[in-house]
Amino acid sequence: MASKRVEQIANHLNFPKGMLNGQVAIITGSGQGIGAETARLFANEGAKVVISDIDAAKSSKVADEINSSGGKALAVPGDMLDDNYLGALVKKTAEFGNGKIHIIVNNAGYTWDGVIHKTTDKQWETIIALHCTAPFKLVRAAAPYFRVKDGEPRNIVNISSTSGIHGNAGQANYALAKAGVTGLTKTIAKEWGPNFGVRANTVAFGFILTRLTAAKEEGAFVTTPDGEKVALGIPQAQKAAREDGNAAFKDIPLGRAGTATEAASAVLAVVSPLFSYVSGQTLSVTGGRNM
Repeated sequence: MASKRVEQIANHLNFPKGMLNGQVAIITGSGQGIGAETARLFANEGAKVVISDIDAAKSSKVADEINSSGGKALAVPGDMLDDNYLGALVKKTAEFGNGKIHIIVNNAGYTWDGVIHKTTDKQWETIIALHCTAPFKLVRAAAPYFRVKDGEPRNIVNISSTSGIHGNAGQANYALAKAGVTGLTKTIAKEWGPNFGVRANTVAFGFILTRLTAAKEEGAFVTTPDGEKVALGIPQAQKAAREDGNAAFKDIPLGRAGTATEAASAVLAVVSPLFSYVSGQTLSVTGGRNM
């Protein structure tokens, strides 16, 4: 097992078929935004990617784009809060991968903000379930495909946020959940690293241009399992105040927000052979903010 990894490192600048050639990846929340960009980058590097998203139309669109561009992708849409879906996702991915799964990127999620004294139980429980419990259950369901000794790389990436590292006003639920996945990541690394060589890392995003940081008035929303619509984004007045005089980015050394492609590129780097000796870590992708 070790010799194969050493060989990969020695040839790290020579990947004619891509850095992820032959690997099979589940990317949750990949119907749009960072998840979709991650899927495209993985496919460009030779991976077979499974597009997991609650929106079936968006899932199919991303998969079709990848397949039409010469990559290999399969759309398996569904709700991450549905235990039956998680089992089906693992099963269909293994079939797509000829009995193997190499990578899981737990990216699916959204924010449902509220100050502490006004946050409802439903807001609290939904966000914790989506960002902590669902990733755990997916990893647990996929355990038979990671606890193997075939000499091939295995990676789990849990997506976090600077809210989980530093906290954020109005996001007690999200901050706790995103802090929680860091502990999950480290536990996976310690349990599955020694005998199976599984690497697990967290990628924590700062201000990335997605629907979560767009103006709330643009109308983006998600629907909870019981049909309630949750508006996404930042209220326009608050967003304008933050951006007045470039105030939104004054504490970011690079002086700007990050793009979805830049965020996805960090995830690609973490699962690539270039990071083969990095495990149990949290990589902050923030443009230098909070250093």
